[in-house]
Amino acid sequence: MRRLSLALAASALTAAVAASFPAAAFQIDPLTREPLVEPQYGRPQATPVPRQIVAYNGGHAPGTVVVSTSERRLYYVLGDGRAVRYGIGVGRPGFTWGGVQTVTRKAEWPSWRPPAQMLRRRPDLPRFMEGGPENPLGARAMYLGSTLYRIHGSNEPETIGEAVSSGCIRMVNEDVIDLYERVKVGTRVVVQR
Repeated sequence: MRRLSLALAASALTAAVAASFPAAAFQIDPLTREPLVEPQYGRPQATPVPRQIVAYNGGHAPGTVVVSTSERRLYYVLGDGRAVRYGIGVGRPGFTWGGVQTVTRKAEWPSWRPPAQMLRRRPDLPRFMEGGPENPLGARAMYLGSTLYRIHGSNEPETIGEAVSSGCIRMVNEDVIDLYERVKVGTRVVVQR
């Protein structure tokens, strides 16, 4: 009886939360049965890789960004043996890379000009896209050195945890906004294979 009462209470709470938002503003997460409220910067972006503060002893200074392409995780080093861990999408086979770069520029809702190499592979791509929810760079971008690579948001959250990009590091918009607020121009970024 108590289990039934808890289930009814949870169902009533979900219904109450759902009723407080316009019908188009949320979806129900199929795993948790909780409403996914549409964020102000695009559609809901659930990810199977939740952002977490984890134990981290990688030997990097606080403020360093460490990308582990094999794990498909990005760590923002906090210090004191801790880091914020994010799920990421990485370069597909043939587009993986490693090394040390520096964040040279940051942009909110960046516009996108596919590089010439990408246009040769995909002539169907637009030559320019204004920033916004449909832009493949998502809500934020951090440009890495003089490379063509960026750490950026994505309008394809299902690609997080996958190897599908042309070398850029993808994050769901909620996570890239969180990282963007932590990272400064000049931040060291270590990309490990």
